[in-house]
Amino acid sequence: MSRHPITPRKLRFDFSAVPRHWFGGSRLATHLANGVNILFPAGERFFVRSVNHFLDHPAVQADPELVEQVKGFFGQEGKHARAHEDYNDMLRAQGYPIDRLLRVQEAFNYGWLEQRTPAELRLAATAAAEHFTAIMAENAFAKQILAHAHPVMKELLLWHASEEIEHKAVAFDVLQKVNPSYPLRIAGLAFSTVMLGSWWLAGTLLLLRHERVSLAELRAEIAGMRATRGEQDGIARRVFARGIREYLRRDFHPSQNDNYHYAVAHLRTMGLAADAVA
Repeated sequence: MSRHPITPRKLRFDFSAVPRHWFGGSRLATHLANGVNILFPAGERFFVRSVNHFLDHPAVQADPELVEQVKGFFGQEGKHARAHEDYNDMLRAQGYPIDRLLRVQEAFNYGWLEQRTPAELRLAATAAAEHFTAIMAENAFAKQILAHAHPVMKELLLWHASEEIEHKAVAFDVLQKVNPSYPLRIAGLAFSTVMLGSWWLAGTLLLLRHERVSLAELRAEIAGMRATRGEQDGIARRVFARGIREYLRRDFHPSQNDNYHYAVAHLRTMGLAADAVA
């Protein structure tokens, strides 16, 4: 198992010219993307807290290379959270009522549930969530999912995707040091699947409802996505079905998915190749 360098990079994005329907003019495609992205600021800070809880664990401290990776993971996730706060501010400026949903989601997930969930389960859920986000990131490159996105959003999401691929194994490796129990890993998978899937759906439906999209219009947009993007509308199948299938293998490790070259290639186009490779 090889480990790659994890370098936090601070980028700024100007969202002022991004249109409401920035994903190829499609309300459905735009809000499928918005529905998950609005969750990222609080979610990524949860990931940092969950891993940081075990940073001083003797088994983690006994692996100095992993400790350095954890610190890089913290830096990347912190910068992602700040960039996505700006993303959320763009949605607010466009009139989308995201704050009530976010208040409820954050109060439940991080105010109530996090306080009542064992630390090891929170870490296991983080490891599983990082696996899902790495699959999203890989698909963004391999399937060219963002080909129809506004240039600013494409730049943001591909930068984010590159760094998700870079640090995809960190939480998993910490979990294996702390408690390599297979039942714990699968409990984290179930926890993450339910939380991510339910709040992603809630966010997407909220945004579509605000647009007053009728059922007939929704069907037409689904048909249009399939006609112009092929498999690119199969988000649940590509992310959840694949992610669960892979994660259920007893010998699974995130490094088994050979996708690091996507991160290196994209970061090179951004002038960040020196940071992207050892």
